[in-house]
Amino acid sequence: MRKRMREYGISLGHLPTGPLNAITDVKGIKVGHSTVILGGGKLIPGKGPARTGVTAILPHEGNIFKEKLLASCFIGNGFGKSAGLMQIRELGTLETPIVLTNTLSVGIASDALIDYMLSLNEDIGVTTGTVNPVVLECNDGYLNDIRGRHIKKENVFEALNSAKKEFETGSVGAGTGMICHGFKGGIGTSSRMVEINGHTYTVGALLLTNYGRMDDLTFNCKNVGRLLKQKLKEEKNITKDIKETLKDKDDGSCIIIIATDAPLDALLLERVAKRSILGLARTGSFMGNGSGDIAVAFSTANRICHYGENVVSIKTISQHSSVIDFIFQAVVEAVEEAVWDSLFTAEKIIGRDDHEVPVLPVEQLLEAITQT
Repeated sequence: MRKRMREYGISLGHLPTGPLNAITDVKGIKVGHSTVILGGGKLIPGKGPARTGVTAILPHEGNIFKEKLLASCFIGNGFGKSAGLMQIRELGTLETPIVLTNTLSVGIASDALIDYMLSLNEDIGVTTGTVNPVVLECNDGYLNDIRGRHIKKENVFEALNSAKKEFETGSVGAGTGMICHGFKGGIGTSSRMVEINGHTYTVGALLLTNYGRMDDLTFNCKNVGRLLKQKLKEEKNITKDIKETLKDKDDGSCIIIIATDAPLDALLLERVAKRSILGLARTGSFMGNGSGDIAVAFSTANRICHYGENVVSIKTISQHSSVIDFIFQAVVEAVEEAVWDSLFTAEKIIGRDDHEVPVLPVEQLLEAITQT
């Protein structure tokens, strides 16, 4: 298993991390994966090989439909096929776990998430309304037989039922077939702690990274991508597929999930979601034409009871208070580090037609960081 970034003695940002440096530092949140690796070699459309998966984020330990959370979203570039964002934006609440997968599996993942919610709530569609499943995606078609739609309902259930506080990052779950800035990407996470008016709050980020050009990769304001690209070009045994990843193109997407225990209303959460894109920009993203850069942000501080009173008292930081700046800073720092977490921890994956992309060369990166 590859080490996380801070295990090498390097860090990003100024704010302290939580104990796990993960989205699950926000109390009650759990994350689960289901990784699908089937077959190998030449692509037979619809039959494999499969290099894909599912990642599920459970926002709290109770019944999320009965006890909804305040939420919002922001679309940086809308080249995406996500489900559930429209109602989050309209009502400002989240009422299901969040599921991440590949682009052509959004339908089956939504269907499975609906099954999961129906199993927990016998009243849905009978004595109350329906449910809004939230599923987000990235395209893993370079490494995965995406036309095969190898994700099954069982994979979604596995991700949901295996969710826990400590979880893997990198080439797991929905991140199995993802590519970030020309290197193997996938699932990344980070957290930050902020103190506001005597209270300590946690901001956590979980990303599905599948975007960017190697030329643009930036660490702590320094372009390291071009140096790493040049070193790759100089390697004698470089494969044809890795040469393909060195081309100047930005195909892909990034899904950003932000969670916090700070009391924020839906409008503030939308503003938080907007700031998450700045974390991507710090790593070298310019949100390419074909990139789906989408953020969902939610707070665990308030629970909206489905069958509660019509008037609900909501705790929130004031829109006019400058202390919200600490939350904004925490979001940007956590997102930036989560990108690097996905790169540092991603393992090598040989995909369809024996496609491969390089894993981040950590020693060369450390050398590039220290160069003047």
